[in-house]
Amino acid sequence: MLILNALILPLSLLADRLIGDPVSRYHPVALLGSFIGWWGRPSIWPARLQRVAGVVMWLVTILLFALPFFIASWILPWYLFLLAGPLLLKCCLAWRSLEEHVAAVNEALARDIIEGQKTASFMVSRDTGTLSSEQVRSAAYESMAENLVDSIISPLFYFGLLGLPGAAAFRGANTMDAMLGYQDERKQLGWCAARMDDILNFIPARITGGLLLLYFAAKGRFSQAYQGLLQDRKKRPGINGGIPMSVIASGAGVQFDKPGIYVMGTGERSLEEGGPEIVEAIRVVTIAFGALVSIVLILLGSGIIYTAI
Repeated sequence: MLILNALILPLSLLADRLIGDPVSRYHPVALLGSFIGWWGRPSIWPARLQRVAGVVMWLVTILLFALPFFIASWILPWYLFLLAGPLLLKCCLAWRSLEEHVAAVNEALARDIIEGQKTASFMVSRDTGTLSSEQVRSAAYESMAENLVDSIISPLFYFGLLGLPGAAAFRGANTMDAMLGYQDERKQLGWCAARMDDILNFIPARITGGLLLLYFAAKGRFSQAYQGLLQDRKKRPGINGGIPMSVIASGAGVQFDKPGIYVMGTGERSLEEGGPEIVEAIRVVTIAFGALVSIVLILLGSGIIYTAI
């Protein structure tokens, strides 16, 4: 199974590049979102029970979403699993769609600032209506940088550890955080989702930071990227998102600006100039981490690592 998973991982990345993220109400993550939207309404829970309900429903949601992935990996013969596995894993990650969303913002900005603001509002929760063109681009590229962990590295990390059920469980947890992890009326109901997302992303975020530093070192910008990590990683709320954002901003020589909250990066060039560098960095890190996980799975599956130990 480990060697089979080592083949499924690169095939899933290839599938993502070829077909992207089709929009369908029957997409597994869309169905997941509908289920979370059903139970994730604070109004249906008594205030005193919301935190407990959030914990219980977090567990129920994880189990329900991961169950089909577990069944597929358990009962499918290897040749069918080799066909279905890449598509199932692809449902748990989003690489091409991140690039498409950023490209859509850039294309909209080229036409009209208002259209750019509206397009960016689909990617971020902040009010984009008063943002400048550079701040609109910042919102888009910030989302891309943060989601390198949430939408790519973490799903692959948990796939490497636990196979398809692990990737699915993480996708369920991350989707719950995205929908409920806010400091508003959802605070108590989403408390568990927010905390578990922090925990699950802790190691992948730091792996991502290390890989990004290696990438910018190869580009001759290790010092800038590392200084950005030290200075800016704690500016963003949360313990994980600031790591890839700070390294990318300073490594690429751009500036991420969320008005009234933080400014990250060196600002040596505009995001219109430096944006392609961000896209390239994410591509390289994605491919490198995918290759690393596949190699480890092959070594484990063939017994080489066990023999060495």
